[in-house]
Amino acid sequence: MHEIEPFFNWRHIYVAEEDPQSPFFGRTYSEFEFSQTVYNYYIHPQWDDFGSKTLYLKIIYVDYELHFAVIELLGEWNDAIENDIMELKREILDILYKQGICKYILITENVLNFHSSDKEYYQEWYEEVTDAEGWIVALNMSEATQQDFRKKKLHYFIELMELPDWRIYKPYHLFKKIDEIQQKRLD
Repeated sequence: MHEIEPFFNWRHIYVAEEDPQSPFFGRTYSEFEFSQTVYNYYIHPQWDDFGSKTLYLKIIYVDYELHFAVIELLGEWNDAIENDIMELKREILDILYKQGICKYILITENVLNFHSSDKEYYQEWYEEVTDAEGWIVALNMSEATQQDFRKKKLHYFIELMELPDWRIYKPYHLFKKIDEIQQKRLD
């Protein structure tokens, strides 16, 4: 797991630790000291800790004018024990929402598995973003994790979408592609 790095091809456009509105503004990273783990496996030091013991993230792009963020996730999404959605909502999403972000692209291809609990935080997040004409999309979630999401009916709040070649897009073009799909779905 230590070899899985956050997507870095947009760093010339956006860097969360250099964005004064980001929850990670001013954070510094080591390229050599691997201190964070998902269970007994060290992860790359560029991933950001937001309070979960098993799930990490990287805000890889934010556009405050178009009101969207792209967030990449790594690890185990565990609401049953760690209440990861609550931590994510309170520590990251609420801060972004206050900055006007209402459209979220979650890159979930490195979410290894999912353990569900209550729906309240998903519902709260969904209601906030839809009131602001936004949406939430999870890209490339593994089939097993999608099944767990669907079993708890969380796909009513977070749209599950496959776009394996998302890395070929610039942030704006990725957003426009997903936004068009979402608008068609909502119409």
